[in-house]
Amino acid sequence: MRVAVELKNAYRLVNHGPVVLVSAAHGGKDNVMAVAWCMALDFAPPKLAVVLAQETFTRSLVDQSGELVVQVPPKRMVDVVDAVGNCSGKSVDKWDRFAIERATAAKVKAPLVEGCTAWLECKVLDEPDIADKYDLFVVEVVAAWADDAAFANGRWRDDLKEELRSLHHVAGGSYFVDGKPIRAQPR
Repeated sequence: MRVAVELKNAYRLVNHGPVVLVSAAHGGKDNVMAVAWCMALDFAPPKLAVVLAQETFTRSLVDQSGELVVQVPPKRMVDVVDAVGNCSGKSVDKWDRFAIERATAAKVKAPLVEGCTAWLECKVLDEPDIADKYDLFVVEVVAAWADDAAFANGRWRDDLKEELRSLHHVAGGSYFVDGKPIRAQPR
């Protein structure tokens, strides 16, 4: 079940470097794409850095709306992740073609991608030089959610089931899946 995550813990949803899905909407259109380069940037307020190539349809929607949602897809969504990362929303309705379900976000117009384990609703911060030069967006997280089967008490669960583990993109359709967590012992 999707539950709210305190914003002070939002960075923990992406701090481990998973491939993410980014959705955006503007003018009655929306899209979703896979993104390998996304990272936590700050705690309070929580911020992320996300790279969105200039030629993508999602980027054009983000440029126009100033909003996006970053989602963490689990292992069970690897085929969807790879598919949406290898075609353009300019010519394909990815939602229909790959049977992706949408949900309504709480604070942005971009849709949530159902089936993910985490969702971060974001507003783009005004840094046009960075976006234009490097395709890098600095965004502020305004709402965060997680599947309580995957994330509880402000952290990813130690007993996380294999199908809920995060994906890490290597290249050319290859991915790694998070392994079993280990804990450092206090000294």
